[in-house]
Amino acid sequence: MVRAHHRFRGEEPVFKRALISVSDKTHLEKLGKFLSDQGCEIVSTGGSAKALKAAGLSVVEVSELTGFPEVMDGRVKTLHPKIHMGLLARKDHEEDLKTLKDLGGVLFDLVVVNLYPFEETLKKSVPLKDQVEQIDIGGPTLLRAACKSYERITVLSSPAQYELIFKGAPDEGQRRRLAAEAFSHVSAYDSLVARFLCAEPLQETSISGRLVKELRYGENPHQSAKWYARLGAEEGWQDAEILQGKELSYNNLLDLDAAQACLSSLPASSCVVVKHNNPCGAAQGKNLLEAVHAALEADPLSCFGGIVAVNEAMDEAVALRLSELFLECVVAPEISEGARKIFAKKKNQRVLVSKGFSAEAQTSSKFISLWGGFLVQDQDAPSEWNEKWAVIGDAPSEETKRDLIFAWKICAYLKSNAIALVSGGKTLGLGMGQVSRVDAVAQALERKARFHAGVVGTVAASDAFFPFPDSIEKFADAGVKWVIQPGGSISDEKVITRARELGINMVLTGTRHFRH
Repeated sequence: MVRAHHRFRGEEPVFKRALISVSDKTHLEKLGKFLSDQGCEIVSTGGSAKALKAAGLSVVEVSELTGFPEVMDGRVKTLHPKIHMGLLARKDHEEDLKTLKDLGGVLFDLVVVNLYPFEETLKKSVPLKDQVEQIDIGGPTLLRAACKSYERITVLSSPAQYELIFKGAPDEGQRRRLAAEAFSHVSAYDSLVARFLCAEPLQETSISGRLVKELRYGENPHQSAKWYARLGAEEGWQDAEILQGKELSYNNLLDLDAAQACLSSLPASSCVVVKHNNPCGAAQGKNLLEAVHAALEADPLSCFGGIVAVNEAMDEAVALRLSELFLECVVAPEISEGARKIFAKKKNQRVLVSKGFSAEAQTSSKFISLWGGFLVQDQDAPSEWNEKWAVIGDAPSEETKRDLIFAWKICAYLKSNAIALVSGGKTLGLGMGQVSRVDAVAQALERKARFHAGVVGTVAASDAFFPFPDSIEKFADAGVKWVIQPGGSISDEKVITRARELGINMVLTGTRHFRH
């Protein structure tokens, strides 16, 4: 039941005249009754006027004020001088007020407008002509005009703002803030429409998002941070089901995203462990439990406090294995009821369900902020085996091919310079974020020696070419027999010759996978 708000006798109304035109009619009846009880005249359009009248409220339709009917199926209704004079007239400008009076216009001091549901319709994949009809013209025009007059007009662009005016008339600082929110709303809306019309970044572009939540802090406790969902995104981490655990942190979200990107390129029954935005263990198996066990054993030291992501439904056996150690977060496309009960024993551990582990779930563009601007690039994705790749040495067996591809994919998601050592569908040693390639090789080999010294048949992947033969010599000393790399160095012949001398086979892909 809507509570009535009564104005005391002799008390000035909070607002004298409101213009209401909303697509989202949430709390509209409550707002209308509040304004009516306060003695405010309500001017409204189409569906909004109909809803307010249905609630028993007195409404002046826009067409009554303008003397011009709504035409072209509602495409033209508020685009009229009598409306916009009432929005743009300056309160202390004699000539503006005289013009308004002479031409029969009226002043508005409250404008309540939200826009056509373009984003919601976009997600339904309606026919093009129907989507075009959701491009709002009058709404943004009303908001922009009213916001320009924020000194005297209160602008509400979202039902979430209605509570503010129930407490009284906003002061100028609050009206300015509301105007900024409305301009931001229109900007985000226009950005979404522009991306619908042309997906590629244009000469002028913008990134639009909606606040998901304010995070406790950023990368470090002294940094503030907010989480936004990009408008128009079909899905994202904002759609994940959070089953339990502490609030997701800024760093959790970065690591979840790194896990999602890597896992999206891997075959079924795969597991990735991420720490500090890098995979530290990854494996594919005959079943998910085998993959999880192998990924955790890949680097049992580094996986402590990491994020584990899998691309198949998680059952009790997998949950029991994961519960043996401390993890920041666990995520899977499905989690059985039995597995959920096991995780529930660790109340602080974050557990999520997300469907975003397919290649189709990858975003098409990547944005990175920098001083004074931002960079945009296509998303990188390592390919499957390509018969056009140059194989130098013996023909690889199918098992060797699988390991080479697995190493190639994992390496592409490590920070550069990056090296991945793999055997039997699991990582044995990873080197990443080094300022020289030979240091990345040394790091990967050291980790293999520490945790998997007895494993033979290791293949290696490098995200970029080898500038010198020194890395190849280190591989040979460690018993590596296959290396996959892009090639393209002026020293390729020297590197290849040295590999042949040392009995190392090589695959040249011609594609680099730097990840800064």
